Amino acid sequence: MKTIFEKSNGTDGINLTDENINIDFLPSDLLRNDETKLPQLSELDVMRHYKELSDMNFCIEKGFYPLGSCTMKYNPKVNEFLAGLEGFNIHPNMDDNDVQGSLELMYNLQKVLLEVTGMDAITLQPSAGAHGEMTGMMIIKKYFDTIGEKRTKVIIPDSAHGTNPASAKMSGFDIVEIKSNSKGQVDIEALKAVLDKDVAAIMLTNPNTLGIFEENVEQISEIMHKNGSLLYYDGANFNAIMGHTNPKLMGFDVVHLNLHKTFSTPHGGGGPGAGPVAVVDKLKEYLPVPVIDFDGNKYFRNYNLKNSIGNVKDFYGNFSVLVKAYAYILMMGKNLKNASENAVLNANYLKEKLKPYYDLPYDEPCMHEFVLSGEKQKHENGVSTLNIAKALMDGNTHPPTVYFPLIVHEAIMIEPTESEQKEKLDEFVETMIKIANEAKNNPEKILSAPHTTPVKKIDEVLAARHPDLKYNN
Repeated sequence: MKTIFEKSNGTDGINLTDENINIDFLPSDLLRNDETKLPQLSELDVMRHYKELSDMNFCIEKGFYPLGSCTMKYNPKVNEFLAGLEGFNIHPNMDDNDVQGSLELMYNLQKVLLEVTGMDAITLQPSAGAHGEMTGMMIIKKYFDTIGEKRTKVIIPDSAHGTNPASAKMSGFDIVEIKSNSKGQVDIEALKAVLDKDVAAIMLTNPNTLGIFEENVEQISEIMHKNGSLLYYDGANFNAIMGHTNPKLMGFDVVHLNLHKTFSTPHGGGGPGAGPVAVVDKLKEYLPVPVIDFDGNKYFRNYNLKNSIGNVKDFYGNFSVLVKAYAYILMMGKNLKNASENAVLNANYLKEKLKPYYDLPYDEPCMHEFVLSGEKQKHENGVSTLNIAKALMDGNTHPPTVYFPLIVHEAIMIEPTESEQKEKLDEFVETMIKIANEAKNNPEKILSAPHTTPVKKIDEVLAARHPDLKYNN
């Protein structure tokens, strides 16, 4: 039997035994005939290399991160420590009797999330917000199939997150888009015009992606329920209302939450995330299994849900994210409500400070975020929203979300979160005002930005059409 180490003549300094991996099944042309040529580097060299790479990246530890609709709030480092505790380093196939602590944590997290949403039952399985959306849509579809109603349509406002129509479509529904009214909210008459017995649900974010609270949400709920339809709550913007109201009070039937947004766990870079889905009582039998239950004596994974849509992720979710979210909730306690208050206060402060310098398409009181427009700058001197975003990088600020929502031309979506102090907000205001003035008086400086980043201005069109995907030594 040939082994990996035998093929390299044992030069790796590893003692060869019959326990080495059998590689007889590998094609001979894929096997190495000489030792690997790895660079000889000291620990100091390696450390400096990765520190240099780290310095080239922007992160919330470096500066302001007002990434609208993504809630890039601060993630307390103690959460990372807690998630790494030895007792949480467990195999997901361990018997329930051997993981009572972990099951108790998940059970308690379920209870807290049900309290803040007002819902009746919940699953922690989905691994992201969009995954939660699709899980909710699958629950809605199976509900109507089970009660014998063939409903094929889902209504989605034109201001919705782009994942909403994708999640509904992937779950087997046709999409019906409705326009927003002059206040940036759902147009009630437009809703009534498309509502019929084929409509299964409406998907809403409240506050919506403009940062505006849907003031007619109770009327929307009444209209939909009278039609026998359901309401889905996209919880991406839950950070704005937490502790002040909840989806159940608004009349929603299904809600997903982004633990990696609202409850301060790492977000971005491909994950991991978490998108728990909570439902009203009549839909609890449709949740994916297992859910975590308690029989008064022990915690257990419950697979006994009559109409479950099945399993939507391996095991029961991204456990480390659940630990971090629960730790954050325990630390905050009733101050979760204050987090929302401060997020709303910060957003309104920035909006009022910046609206004299940029277009504000919807001049309404905002919630946790607001949307400006660079339309004026583009019309006057050809400085686009993308140019403004790049110029912000010279001001030790991560660019906000741009060109979304699509109903705002040259959109600049700004979300300060509750994490930032007034001094940092004032620095951001000064930078934005400086950019607005330079766009008017010295546009070339903004058009050629950024100037201080490791990578300067690139040709986006060329990069998109001819990406260089080769690795160069």
